Amino acid sequence: MTIVVYGPGCVRCHETERVVRHVVEELGLPAEVQKVSDYQAMAAAGVLATPAVVVDGVMKVSGRIPKAEEVRRWLAPS
Repeated sequence: MTIVVYGPGCVRCHETERVVRHVVEELGLPAEVQKVSDYQAMAAAGVLATPAVVVDGVMKVSGRIPKAEEVRRWLAPS
């Protein structure tokens, strides 16, 4: 599983990355969490508002900090 957190480095982007990493660790998932701050990469990924989170190529949230329980729902094994 690959999770990408997009954001230029603002406080909201750092908090989003922290929430995602916390849930990944809590669930014990073998996920790779990447942080992308490059504006060209964000544009290429279709990110219009930050912070944004993409899980395995699917945008899950954009423009707000997700709650931990929301991230758990995205990542929990079905």
